[in-house]
Amino acid sequence: MIELPESMVVSKQIRQCLVGKKIEKVILNASPHKFAFFSMDADRYPMLLEGKTVRNSGSFGGQIEVEIDDMQLYFSDGASPRYFAPKETLPLKHQMMIRFDDQSAITVTIAMYGMMYLYPKGENKNPYTIIAKEKPSPLNDAFTFDYFNELIASCPPTMSIKGMLATEQRIPGLGNGCLQDILFHAKLHPKRKHETLNETHFRQLYDAIKETLQNMVDRGGRATEKDLFGKEGGYVPTLYAKTVGTSCPACSATILKEPYLGGSITFCPRCQK
Repeated sequence: MIELPESMVVSKQIRQCLVGKKIEKVILNASPHKFAFFSMDADRYPMLLEGKTVRNSGSFGGQIEVEIDDMQLYFSDGASPRYFAPKETLPLKHQMMIRFDDQSAITVTIAMYGMMYLYPKGENKNPYTIIAKEKPSPLNDAFTFDYFNELIASCPPTMSIKGMLATEQRIPGLGNGCLQDILFHAKLHPKRKHETLNETHFRQLYDAIKETLQNMVDRGGRATEKDLFGKEGGYVPTLYAKTVGTSCPACSATILKEPYLGGSITFCPRCQK
């Protein structure tokens, strides 16, 4: 799933690789997927994109925005674009294919579920995008400790840390995947309640959010995800599916996984309190 590190990495790669290329052909639903979501009838995408040129790319939270002349194309959740150089063989199954005039291409193959939304420039009224653009990124200077304290102060006293950080788009782009290592570095349990935290804990959380996410971006994203060129990121998470049942690198306790808040949590029962 695309979270903040991957959106930043892939949007930068799109700027470096695709800007200036003209779209020659667009194909959608070559392999239909029940959970591939579009913002309009998929048949309209070719008409609105073919013949137009990629101008820029940016990221907002966990969303990738691609400017294509007078249109804006968005990728989010499990909709990760993959680049293919001219003459490279394209996958037979995909939910979107965009071929450029130099015969390079990108494809999108949905993992679980994903959004491939298209809007005329400036007309995206999707509330998730609006919130992601309005709120400061954790990696921007505007995401100060005072801002973070105000954000957390608005949460109910009995809400857990996972609920505070990874729900209701309080921090757009910070999802369950990134959260596990953030809480590990902060030495806080994902189920711990807001009312039990003091300013020292808030500082630990704030520092862990900024440092962990920056480390993920600097290493090209998480090793559990792939970039525009199909390469796994260089950041290997401490806590994820493959480390469940192994020894914690800090204390040697067994790393555990439990269902929680409609998903799961992975944690060290000794380090995280």
